[in-house]
Amino acid sequence: MGQSLVKNYIHIVFSTKYRQEFIHPPVEAELHAYLATICKSIECHLIKIGGYTDHIHILCMLSRKIALMKLLEVAKSHSLKWIKTKGDAYKEFYWQDGYGTFSVKPTDINRVSHYIANQHAHHSKISFQEEYRLILEKYNVEYNEKYVWD
Repeated sequence: MGQSLVKNYIHIVFSTKYRQEFIHPPVEAELHAYLATICKSIECHLIKIGGYTDHIHILCMLSRKIALMKLLEVAKSHSLKWIKTKGDAYKEFYWQDGYGTFSVKPTDINRVSHYIANQHAHHSKISFQEEYRLILEKYNVEYNEKYVWD
């Protein structure tokens, strides 16, 4: 086969360190836009970005030219440097060390995109920790509660 054909849809989730609530308007929209620019710069087609005060969800099509780990490394490190330029309120801002990534079927793109778009309403009823546990259970991910939260 002479041609490389790839279409990997990925749902990425990561939180602020210790789930501190740093992501509020107006920096929230700016952060989302900045992360979208990062995705575009490394040829990962962004479909939806959202989140809440303590975490981010990214739905994108992973570029065939980049490893998933590299996407996360670039997104987290560049956005961390960027947000620290937003003032003293972000002096203690950090992302958690870990992350979750989950494959998404093409037929589920609209459902996941809608889910990400409605994070504010969703989190009026459920915490990030509860949400993340549900995602891990849905994808049958084995985890040790002791090491998930940092």
